[in-house]
Amino acid sequence: QVQLVESGGGLVQAGGSLRLSCVGSGRAFSSLPWGWFRQAPGKEREFVAAITWTGGSTYHADSVKGRFTISRDNANNKVYLQMNSLKPEDTAVYYCAAKWDPIGRVYDASSITGADEFDYWGQGTQVTVSS
Repeated sequence: QVQLVESGGGLVQAGGSLRLSCVGSGRAFSSLPWGWFRQAPGKEREFVAAITWTGGSTYHADSVKGRFTISRDNANNKVYLQMNSLKPEDTAVYYCAAKWDPIGRVYDASSITGADEFDYWGQGTQVTVSS
């Protein structure tokens, strides 16, 4: 059974930090590109960050650039999102996602920013930033 499970969400004050984790099982997720997306109430799901399977290329949305950092641990099928200097507008459900790319065609993380690029999704973890 293919499964992605996020953790690390919670309630934090503005200016604080959180680290989201996502672990994959049922596939060789260590060889696939990953992404993080978020969805606030009443809004569409939006891209946050992506990383290639080697970790050699990362890309972050302008709204989080300089504050959030995506990384991965291939030995443990995990991807992380370190979120610093959080703002109330970062409040959303955060989802991790993986793209089926078994032959490693994705070399540039900036090429996979659409939700429809990804094939596997976690259930989401709530992040709430209070002002």
